[in-house]
Amino acid sequence: MLTYTYVSKGNFKLMEKPKPVLLHERDAIVKVTLASICSSDLHIKHGSVPRAVPGITVGHEMVGIVEAVGSKVIHVKPGDRVKPGDRVTVNVETFCGECFFCKKGYVNNCTDENGGWALGCRIDGGQAEYVRVPFADQGLNKIPDGVTDRQALLVGDVLATGYWAARISEITEEDTVLIIGAGPTGICTLLSVMLKNPKCIIMCEKDENRIHFINEHYPEVLTVSPEECFDFVQDHSDYGGADVLTISPEECETFVKNTSDHGGADVVLEVAGAESTFRLAWECARPNAIVTVVALYDKAQSLPLPDMYGKNLIFKTGGVDGCDCEETLKLIAEGKINTEPLITHTYPL
Repeated sequence: MLTYTYVSKGNFKLMEKPKPVLLHERDAIVKVTLASICSSDLHIKHGSVPRAVPGITVGHEMVGIVEAVGSKVIHVKPGDRVKPGDRVTVNVETFCGECFFCKKGYVNNCTDENGGWALGCRIDGGQAEYVRVPFADQGLNKIPDGVTDRQALLVGDVLATGYWAARISEITEEDTVLIIGAGPTGICTLLSVMLKNPKCIIMCEKDENRIHFINEHYPEVLTVSPEECFDFVQDHSDYGGADVLTISPEECETFVKNTSDHGGADVVLEVAGAESTFRLAWECARPNAIVTVVALYDKAQSLPLPDMYGKNLIFKTGGVDGCDCEETLKLIAEGKINTEPLITHTYPL
């Protein structure tokens, strides 16, 4: 079968490989119908993911049709067996469901040797015709009738990430929430934050194409440049305008401070992944705010504790605990989340 393979730093290649087979009683073989390209794939290509194994097929966000299952592949609902012929989403993470971390919902830190981000990093992933999914009883979710493959494609990774980020950020209806970065993960974070109904959501973005995309597909979102962000939020604590605004990074700090009630955002979600946006995230946060770092960085970031002394910030960071896929599929089926506009181009493998 044809696969897109990580050969070496800077070198991906289309290669023929044998079709995968079941290796364990909790495996499944899935015929891939759609797979996406994630920015994490680019991090692998750039050499920024040391654990990525040269020679693996990349791809960790996909949907497909179950072709074969091991004898112990039974979905989490009693009696709801995942069987050949089912349309499924594939979770970005591999997790056993039995270890200390899995039982607490921290599936990114599953202690099994195949746990965490394995697909498309340490074992062959889904930018291929077929993929073997370990712990398929945990990592596969049936796509509801009426939900298309395109609607479900982002469930396993980028939407899972946005939904997880919104969940751990403890957002309330009184909050001003700042999201930095309006790429696919940023927009999935926006869609998930909107479900929390905070008082105000501010999107910080400088790319005109992304701003145009937001204006086109999410017309309730207003756009503002980053330069004004910080001061605007501070000065407009009783802001009564639109629920969501989009600004450029340069205006962000001013804008956020002018718009918030307490000198900054109550919750900041950093989804951009640049050195400047990491600093912007904590600078735009009010004292005692939550700063959730969703982004993956190409290099280490500095945490200047003397500069932020006294702000008493709470930082939440790390890889997605992607165990909410059944819930997000339900929300898609109910029309409460729509990520399909993010799919702008489709190509054969």
